[in-house]
Amino acid sequence: MTEWDIKKLRILRTLADRGTVTATAGALHMTPSAVSQQLTNLGRQLGVPLLEAQGRRVRLTDAAHLVLRHAEAVFAQLERADAELAGYLSGEVGEVRIGAFSTAVPALVVPAVAALRRTRPGVEVRVRETEAAESYELLSAGAVDLALSLAAHAPTARDPRFTRVTLLEDPLDVALPPDHPLAAAPDLRLAELSGDRWIYGGSGPWSEITRSACEAAGFVPEQAHSASGWSAILAMVEAGMGVALVPRMVTERASGIAVRVLADDRPARHVIAATRSGAESAPALAPVLAALRDAANQRTAAPSAKAP
Repeated sequence: MTEWDIKKLRILRTLADRGTVTATAGALHMTPSAVSQQLTNLGRQLGVPLLEAQGRRVRLTDAAHLVLRHAEAVFAQLERADAELAGYLSGEVGEVRIGAFSTAVPALVVPAVAALRRTRPGVEVRVRETEAAESYELLSAGAVDLALSLAAHAPTARDPRFTRVTLLEDPLDVALPPDHPLAAAPDLRLAELSGDRWIYGGSGPWSEITRSACEAAGFVPEQAHSASGWSAILAMVEAGMGVALVPRMVTERASGIAVRVLADDRPARHVIAATRSGAESAPALAPVLAALRDAANQRTAAPSAKAP
């Protein structure tokens, strides 16, 4: 019978995720030569070549991809076994590590942790602020147990490594300088801002979200300035340097600008939580997910953002 080595299979999966032996070694705190040796040994054990040279790099063979398809089911089952064992050993006591993007921390994670302190004091939550796109790498590598990200950054729903839960739809409001001619106009629509100068990220999903929302309204936004941090974007808006689409998680805490709800256009981003497949029912993780859902539901039920 073929020998399946779980430790070596995890190295193979990390290589598939990271793309290079050097990146894999860094993620697993190994040397590149140790990574190569472990995968060579795994290939011998399985009786198939797993790596082939591609210039100065290596690529996974078709046999390696076949092995990984079956290995994902094994990893998911091991997660379920760990969850059941944790329930037997510790009940409602445990530690959950959350990786969350910056605006989700005050809006969702902090209220969830506050509620858990009252209802599940034995569950300790450790929070790590991450870039939304980074959270799945950390989740796959086991560095966090639960990742909060945007749907625009997420792998497809068919990815067998993760179980995803949609938490909420976060509306996008338009941020205007306080003296903007349309700062108090009734029923503002994006199309009315087609001649304005816009502020948004230079690339990536947030740039795409802004462009897509404006294009759906019938125009291509003129990008006057590029920034990735909300404090920088809002400061430029307040200074009259342009307008911006801003998530409600941000605008509800903003000051010094005019914030308008786009009731007709209804642009939005979607916030999701993800765990490794099979781990979502772990005794400590399940109440954390429930608390995050409650925090999201309370936001959804809250009154709308600022409007004149």
